[in-house]
Amino acid sequence: MTQPAFVRARRPEHKQQRREAILAAARELALRSGVRDVSLGGVAAAVGLAKSNVVRYFGTREEIYLELAAECWLDWSEAVTARLRDAAGPEAVVDALAETLAERPLLCDLLGNISTSLEHNVSVPAARVFKRTVLGVVAGLGEQVARAHPVLTAGEGLEVVGAAAGFAGTLYPVANPAPVLVELYAQDPDIAAACPPFLPTLKRLIAALVAGLPVIR
Repeated sequence: MTQPAFVRARRPEHKQQRREAILAAARELALRSGVRDVSLGGVAAAVGLAKSNVVRYFGTREEIYLELAAECWLDWSEAVTARLRDAAGPEAVVDALAETLAERPLLCDLLGNISTSLEHNVSVPAARVFKRTVLGVVAGLGEQVARAHPVLTAGEGLEVVGAAAGFAGTLYPVANPAPVLVELYAQDPDIAAACPPFLPTLKRLIAALVAGLPVIR
């Protein structure tokens, strides 16, 4: 299919609109088929541009998804903040972290791909922006976790938040298996029984960490 003629966006607001269109297309494709299966060409086709034109705004496919990941971290931070504003105790902390992650499948999918692929093939400036965003979110949420459950120090709250994200990134692909595994599980229920349910397992892992950190302090 012939790509439409590229018209350079010259005004800052037009450039931002085009960046947002690319991010929106990448988000929709990832929600539909998973982050790992989306190519730069697929994003370009979805937004109606050639690949060479997409890279005018994002150097690589990975940079597109790294920016989306930063946006998802900030969105998660807002959701957890709202949950913890009037909450107290370990159970409230566990529920706030785990349930908001479960409500955000794109974030969980991205978390599972960040270290293995999305932090590769990106520029130093893109990596810097992403890392500073994540570190800011984790530090801020760590303080909120410690306020909601004062048995934890701010440093331990930070550990809990970082671990919750790490647990989610590890559990999500296991709890949402590939089609061949779905078929296998349908044929072999004993193997399917070993596939952990996402939210209950995530809550259990976070709860164990919340309970255990003060003990080993």
